[in-house]
Amino acid sequence: MKKWVLAVCALLISEHVMCWGFYGHRTINNMAVFLLPPEMLALFKPNIDYLTEHAVDPDKRRYLVAAEGPRHYIDMDHYGTYPFAELPRQYSKAIAKYGADTLQSHGVGPWWLQKMIGSLTDAFKLKDKNRILKLAAETGHYMADLHVPLHTSSNHNGQFTNQSGIHGFWESRVPELLAEKEWDFWIGRAAYIPDPLTYTWERVLESAAATDSVLKFEKQLTEKFREDKKYSFEWRNGKTIRQYSSAFSIAYDRRLNGMVERRMRQAILSVASIWFTAWVNAGQPDLVSLVNQEISKEDLKEFELLNAAWQKASTLDGHE
Repeated sequence: MKKWVLAVCALLISEHVMCWGFYGHRTINNMAVFLLPPEMLALFKPNIDYLTEHAVDPDKRRYLVAAEGPRHYIDMDHYGTYPFAELPRQYSKAIAKYGADTLQSHGVGPWWLQKMIGSLTDAFKLKDKNRILKLAAETGHYMADLHVPLHTSSNHNGQFTNQSGIHGFWESRVPELLAEKEWDFWIGRAAYIPDPLTYTWERVLESAAATDSVLKFEKQLTEKFREDKKYSFEWRNGKTIRQYSSAFSIAYDRRLNGMVERRMRQAILSVASIWFTAWVNAGQPDLVSLVNQEISKEDLKEFELLNAAWQKASTLDGHE
């Protein structure tokens, strides 16, 4: 019993950096590929499996790199009330006002994303296939993270409102249950983003504005569902696990009026548009010549290390 409690605690703690879950991140990167222009599809479509699989590398990296966690979120409520005008949007101004330690302790997601976009742009300029694919996959992850409401709140897992577990419920359970059966991810085309920093903050504020509904509607439904109806036991990855029931999950999605689908659709469009913007800002280099280049041994080795770290942690905290 003690081991079970410790495993649950580890799971809840780690969820602050587990946006969208593995299924969500892989789906977002995968679908984003189809929004790209033909000139980019020449490279991205043959490598869609790589972009899909490596969409979760940043979540695995948190077991190897101590600084990884804060790159996935930002606690906007630490900086006042919506629309959080007290917080400068530019990193240099924010660090001058609050200091590096404060920013790190409350998340640096929007600013880390800008660094990743710059690195992806440089990779396109150099026509470095390994770097392009690696950075595209990971930039997609960080951009998608900022579309999850609870990753803009210090109450990231409902720990302050007696709603522990709501993070994984919103980002993982609901999409895994409904995405393939009911949701529409055919969105249109990637669009050029003139100002990625402003665009990023717009998405963050959208997420922050939705946080109250995420928490409120779950609490309202909990009052209507008996404990044995709210949760169910299912067989997964060789284990029997307790999770939110299908009935409760579907009712929650209906009460949110499709919020999770809308945020996931917006994430797909945002990821594709950021990839497209980096390519355009790099001068729209020809990518056809890169198609047959092999993935480097160094990148393959890093992936093996990430997987090993993830698998080791999975035996402790119950993740997939």
